[in-house]
Amino acid sequence: VQLQASGGGLVQPGGSLRLSCAASGFTFGLYSVGWFRLAPGKERELVASISYRDRKTYYSDSVKDRFTISRDNAKNMAYLQMNNLKSEDTGVYSCAASPRSRARDSYEYDYWGQGTLVTVSS
Repeated sequence: VQLQASGGGLVQPGGSLRLSCAASGFTFGLYSVGWFRLAPGKERELVASISYRDRKTYYSDSVKDRFTISRDNAKNMAYLQMNNLKSEDTGVYSCAASPRSRARDSYEYDYWGQGTLVTVSS
């Protein structure tokens, strides 16, 4: 089982990034995907998730209307499009997979990938 997040980097405030999550070793189409952020001095936070069952999405208030989560089951990929980035979006972003249709807590996720660092700074 493997989840590999990529696409992080340094971006100026107001800029955009697209994170990718490549999955292998399990039936990706039967797992919901979540993107978590670990910011300096803060607890890990679920910023977005997408259900495997109906593709219903969830966004934290901090990223709503700026981030978009999507998935391509044919490619075993998930994505996080991040627009209008702010300095407070800085952190390590990890993707995770859960067998639950609605998963909001980290303990509900079975598989985790290594994170990718996003730094928003001028």
